[in-house]
Amino acid sequence: MKRSLSFATGAGMIGSLLVVAVGSVLWTPFPPLQIDTQARFQGPSFSHLLGTDQLGRDVLSNIIAGARTTLLAAFLATAIALVIGTFLGITAAASRRWLDDAITALATVFVAFPALLLALVIVAARGPSTATVVLTVGVAAGASVAVVTRREAADILHSPFVTAARYSGSSTWAIVHTHVLRNLFPSLTVQATGAASIAIVAESTLSYLGLGAAPPTPSWGRMLASTQQYVLVHPLLILWPALFISLAVVGITLLGDGVHERLDPTLVK
Repeated sequence: MKRSLSFATGAGMIGSLLVVAVGSVLWTPFPPLQIDTQARFQGPSFSHLLGTDQLGRDVLSNIIAGARTTLLAAFLATAIALVIGTFLGITAAASRRWLDDAITALATVFVAFPALLLALVIVAARGPSTATVVLTVGVAAGASVAVVTRREAADILHSPFVTAARYSGSSTWAIVHTHVLRNLFPSLTVQATGAASIAIVAESTLSYLGLGAAPPTPSWGRMLASTQQYVLVHPLLILWPALFISLAVVGITLLGDGVHERLDPTLVK
């Protein structure tokens, strides 16, 4: 994987952001919610590396604390999507025709709705909270994972080595564990990075609309919402959270491409 530029670049970007997110638990330059009206709209300096916002809060401290909120939400949503999608996809591929059709139809209905739109509808109905965002995005992304996993799992289950395993007396669970999951790993890895990218954008968008992390929890999306009215006067305030959202999405995408290049046996090395 060291020979893959995409993997190295993506891993470096995401690794740096994860270090920042984990480090925010122990340290930030200033308390993220500390207000100093005498230090409003300060530019970058030695005391405030990224400047201060309209309330005098340190921008870097809020970026660091917001990384924890956004990346944790993305990680949990991705985990939910993989668990739901993998389970439904393999179950559909290994089940009788009527259950396969039912699961596929249900997943297709969810796929027909963009994940962000579905999240907007559910969060608007249930009220803003990070937990609701995580669950909604996880279910929406899990439907896409289920559709792709079902198709690839069906191909694997019809492979000669699976037929040989059945004739040798292997149970369905043993076949799924030994053959299906291992052969699905490259595909699931790429799907995980795609789901994580969607989760980051969805969490940031919903927080921007006031439907995500509840105040005063720092979040990159909430930083965009609170500073957008000053974009013509102090454009750096909106630049920093937008930049970190972009870095996270690009980093995850590059990481997924790099892993896919090295793990997919169908690609020419």
